Amino acid sequence: MDLGIANRVALVTGSSQGIGKAIAIGLAKEGARVTICARNEDVLKKTAKEIASSTGSEILPVPADLTSKEDIKLMVKTTMERFGEVDILVNNTGGPPTALFVETSEKDWRWTVDSLLMSVINCCREVIPFMKEHKWGRIINMTSFAVKQPAERLILSNSIRAAVLGLTKTMSNELAEYGILVNAVCPGWTLTKRVEELTKSTAEKTGKNYEEVIAEWANSIPLKRLAKPEEIANLVVFLASEKASYITGAVMQVDGGFIKSLL
Repeated sequence: MDLGIANRVALVTGSSQGIGKAIAIGLAKEGARVTICARNEDVLKKTAKEIASSTGSEILPVPADLTSKEDIKLMVKTTMERFGEVDILVNNTGGPPTALFVETSEKDWRWTVDSLLMSVINCCREVIPFMKEHKWGRIINMTSFAVKQPAERLILSNSIRAAVLGLTKTMSNELAEYGILVNAVCPGWTLTKRVEELTKSTAEKTGKNYEEVIAEWANSIPLKRLAKPEEIANLVVFLASEKASYITGAVMQVDGGFIKSLL
């Protein structure tokens, strides 16, 4: 199937590893030119070479801290200078530390707002004018299954990622007339470094070993396993394509059936 995104320009944040990297690879395989970003410049450059080598697409690595408005402005400016446009924006961010409400400080909350919410707002502010000009755009906001079914010890993520859904739905209504589609994807438990860290933290808190924690999570999923990053990326790539031309304002989980609610 031709998804119609060859030569489109995509910007994928938090993309040196895990789900973000898988999304960048998926878009590059379809022929998109992709800007990737992360804080660790060495890892980022290595990832860019890897993706370019395996897909043949042009990959632009731009070091950026997503809590910095200046870094975001520079990232988009650098993308425009190289590619001349931004057609697709995938807002992907790492998760905050695990904690109960009573264990979180005001500093924790402010950092999480900057990292998970303001980063999305600032990236959108920078790219939307270019999308409006071309009357075409795709914005995909990566959240978590926890926005529909809050997870234990993830009070920061449960709360602030839910705000991204409100932003997504509102923006989808405001931008539809410009041909800009805005959707959110909610990954379930996925085999990433982030989940490895959560697993270790849970094991320490509960006295269980790593394998027991993974097995418990897998057992709570109807498909009885955690997702692979590329399984999340497949939906994102579709939403970024011409084939998703009548999908906007949607919140879609990719969770192996983990979320139990109807909506």
